[in-house]
Amino acid sequence: MPKVDGHVHTPFCPHGSTDSFEMYIERAIALDYSAITFTEHAPLPEGFVDTTPDQDSGMDPSRLSEYFDALDMLKEKYKDKIIIRSGLEVDYIDGFEKETAEILTTYGPRMDDSILSVHFLEHDGKWDCLDFSPDVFGAMIDYYGSVDAVYGRYYETLLKSIRADLGVYKPKRIGHITLVKKFQKLFPASHSFSNELLTILREMADRNLELDYNGAGFVKPHCGESYPPLDIVKEARAFGIKTVYGSDAHGVKGLDQGRTLMDI
Repeated sequence: MPKVDGHVHTPFCPHGSTDSFEMYIERAIALDYSAITFTEHAPLPEGFVDTTPDQDSGMDPSRLSEYFDALDMLKEKYKDKIIIRSGLEVDYIDGFEKETAEILTTYGPRMDDSILSVHFLEHDGKWDCLDFSPDVFGAMIDYYGSVDAVYGRYYETLLKSIRADLGVYKPKRIGHITLVKKFQKLFPASHSFSNELLTILREMADRNLELDYNGAGFVKPHCGESYPPLDIVKEARAFGIKTVYGSDAHGVKGLDQGRTLMDI
C-alpha cells in the first residue's frame, strides 16, 4: 500500500521549524512515501485575535501566494520522485465562518488538499488555544468548571465545524479529532465521550469527509496515543470514512512519527 502523509507543516509555519521544503521532501522520499501534502496553518480569520503569546498560530496572509508558488515549483522539480500536494490546515473559529469562507474562496483554487481543525475554544467571551500548553489547559478547566466541560465544548465545536457552511472549498478532511486529549495524563476526563465521537463520525460519513489519522499524539508526553486512537479509527472505517495518515510534522524529524504504532 502506498505511503502517504497528508498533514505536514513547513518553513512558512510561524511556530515551527525553519527546515526547508526540500529537506521535508527528500526525507519523505527516503522513507518511501509516494505522496505528501503540505498543510500549513492558514491565516486566522480577519477580526479574530490570536490568544497565544506570540500570536503565531497562523501564517502571515501576505505570504500565501509565495507559499503556493514555492510548492508549484517543487511539484515540477520532484514530479518523477513523489507526488506533492499543496494545502492548508484551516482553523474553524466558531462565529467566524464568513471570514474563513473568504480565505477559502480566494485560495481554494490553488489547493489540492486541505484539513479543517479546531484549536481555539470560546467560553463566556474568552478564547483559548486548547493545545498550547498544560498551563493554558489547566486554566481552562478552572473557569469551565471541569475537565469534562472543556472536552464537551471541544466536541461541540468540532461538530459545528463539520456542519458549517464554508463554501465550495471547505476542507474535506477533519483534523486530529481527539486533540483535546493532548494533556490527558495530566487532566483525565471522567468518561470516553464515545457518544459525542459517534455523532461526529456519523456527520462526517454523511458528508463524505475524510479523517486525519494523526501520529503526533504518540510523541506528546502527556497524550501517548494517536489522534484519534485506533478504536475510533476502526469505527470510522466501519462508517466508510477514509482515513489518511498525518504526521503533523513541524520539522523534518517529525515525519513518519507514530506511524509504526498505528494500524495504517
